[in-house]
Amino acid sequence: MSKKFLMLHGVNHNMFGKRDPKQYGTITLEEINSNIQALANELQIEVEAYQTNHEGEMVEKIHEAFLNGIDGVVLNAGAWTHYSYAIRDALAILTVPVVEIHMSNIHSREEFRHTSVFADIATGQISGFGEESYLLGIRAAVAASQK
Repeated sequence: MSKKFLMLHGVNHNMFGKRDPKQYGTITLEEINSNIQALANELQIEVEAYQTNHEGEMVEKIHEAFLNGIDGVVLNAGAWTHYSYAIRDALAILTVPVVEIHMSNIHSREEFRHTSVFADIATGQISGFGEESYLLGIRAAVAASQK
């Protein structure tokens, strides 16, 4: 049985390809998910991708991941990264690797983006590599789940 991972896309990510191409490029969420699925096939794992603009729905999806015994979570929470204690508390329930990712380098942007409320509970953080951040995050979650 292959391992199962959850790729969580946060608020406004459905607008990739249209939103701030200087920071996020022109790739769409659909293209990102397609690239993730190609990597999942290569690694012989399952990855479920999920995007929402509603914080409570993101919390519910994390609870579901816990209850269903997911093997790891990769999360790009977008702006929620900087203030969502509700998502942080849900992530803290997990007993599997949680990899926080960002397409842009959050540490070279506005001051408020330098803080992640997830950083102290995440297994690790990857930022600044554009769409490659997602693929690096999947690889990191898989490697961490094997320890």
